[in-house]
Amino acid sequence: MADMLSGLAALGDPNLLLLIVLTTLAGTIIGVLPGLNATTGAALLLPFTLTMDPVSATVMLATIYGSATFAGSITAILINTPGTSASATTCLDGYPLARDGQAGRALGVATLASTLGGFASIVFLFMAAPLMARLAYDFGPPEYFALTLFGLSMLATIGGGSAIKNLMAGAFGVLLSTVGVDLLTGVERYTFGTHALYEGVGFVPVMIGIFGIAELLGQSTQLHVVREIIAMKAAKLPDMADFRRIRKTILRSTGIGTFIGVLPAEGATIASMISYNEARRWSSNKANFGKGEIEGIAASEAANNAAIGGSLVPTLALGIPGSPTAAVILAGLLAQGIQPGPTLFAEQGEFLGVIFAGLLLANVLFLIVGLGGAPIFARITTVPVQILWPLVFLFSIVGAYAIRQSVSDIFIALGFGVIGFAMNRTGFSVVSLAIGLVLGVMVEQRLGQSIAMFRGDWWMMFQRPIALVFFALTCAALFGPALKALIFKRKAML
Repeated sequence: MADMLSGLAALGDPNLLLLIVLTTLAGTIIGVLPGLNATTGAALLLPFTLTMDPVSATVMLATIYGSATFAGSITAILINTPGTSASATTCLDGYPLARDGQAGRALGVATLASTLGGFASIVFLFMAAPLMARLAYDFGPPEYFALTLFGLSMLATIGGGSAIKNLMAGAFGVLLSTVGVDLLTGVERYTFGTHALYEGVGFVPVMIGIFGIAELLGQSTQLHVVREIIAMKAAKLPDMADFRRIRKTILRSTGIGTFIGVLPAEGATIASMISYNEARRWSSNKANFGKGEIEGIAASEAANNAAIGGSLVPTLALGIPGSPTAAVILAGLLAQGIQPGPTLFAEQGEFLGVIFAGLLLANVLFLIVGLGGAPIFARITTVPVQILWPLVFLFSIVGAYAIRQSVSDIFIALGFGVIGFAMNRTGFSVVSLAIGLVLGVMVEQRLGQSIAMFRGDWWMMFQRPIALVFFALTCAALFGPALKALIFKRKAML
């Protein structure tokens, strides 16, 4: 509690307060622009955080995460195009309601659900992350290796599509993490005599390439799309009748979203989809879903914002990203020289208090922006793509160069932009690649430390109970679905 009070007191700093306000507005703009999302926004702004102090940098990235996720509902409701994938299910009921002349009501429900879901998840983050970090004190290199390996096994389920393709993309990310000089042995790997690769392939140029430039290339194939914008005056909070109707849905979806967010590599999109399905299952108005049901809007928006706080729990406590955007935030922490884990909570409690307090303030700002500024932000969608995407490309190039003032990083970003575009077109998940790159560094480091700890007897890791549990979970994640399918197939044959 003392850390939270210290964090709230830190918000008295006008510079930090202004940063949160500006970042919330910037994240909202990113969220309402079709094609951009929280992950893309965080990746584009990541290079600029390197000149900031760790507190400001982390608060900025976390605020972008929350505000962009929330803002996706604005375009989902008004133009039937989710600003972020996490708001895809909001389109199902939000747009029909807006077409019926009730855009203000739909946005009011989305704003309230987003604020309550996000607020509850941040309280959960404040309570659960220190407890998880305390448990992590029993972790040594073998346990961290097993945990990181479990995180990698979750790549099979991220991004939808083929599990095999997701694992292949993740394996490519892990391979990229081995480029450069091995810190344990001093051996050069895959540098091809290029000095720019001695320190490895940087997180930031790759993130900018696969999320920013790849999205630019993808959007270039949709220049002919014309979107209808529904006019509205203002959003309005739900009346008591609407609130009584959605309160149980918000509560249930907040719980689902927070839980899904905690799971490594899941995130807001999956949380919103599961919550929407559960809302329909438990609703007495099942037939109205997809035609303008406010319970569907509340379920989607409460869950995707609740997943934000949940995804930051394993990110801060264990160093395992709970979502694609959390992976970018983790890269930002590592770039600042901050190692997530129990020592972070023990030695820098005030730092975490500021992050929590900043996210709480951002959620209050969501309410203000959603109710008063939604019609204004909706007009941003009319910006011609011929203007928007060249600006995104410019930010991408400047951001890639700014980290090490290296032209090579520009070529890396451009190269991975093409790779990311090709992966999206062929069904491979760029999110798996990103998480594989981030976790690959950690898994190799922990494996090397474990082998050194046991003096080469690596099999002794299986004698440690916690590590053994995570190894078992990894096997279950990788082989469980195939085994389950085989069992069902045999039962069907009997």
